[in-house]
Amino acid sequence: MGGGEIDLVTRCKPDGCLVFVEVKTRSAGQLGRPLDAVDARKRRRIRSGARVWMRMLDDPDVPYRYDVVEVIIGTSEEVHIVPGAFTDER
Repeated sequence: MGGGEIDLVTRCKPDGCLVFVEVKTRSAGQLGRPLDAVDARKRRRIRSGARVWMRMLDDPDVPYRYDVVEVIIGTSEEVHIVPGAFTDER
């Protein structure tokens, strides 16, 4: 995918927003949030993959965003969605 890296691509309803999703999993005992692992290098790779997706669309002006899904595994599992976790660098 042109050096890109995307875990999930989905559409949000009702506006049809395209969502590029990064899923990060951590153990409950690890320091920091899973979101913290989505550093500048990782964001660049996700953006690169998103550009490839956008070029394949019939409507390149479709609204889009980058979300992160945090999965925390411990005595119970927790899932947190962080909509709009980061933006394009322009």
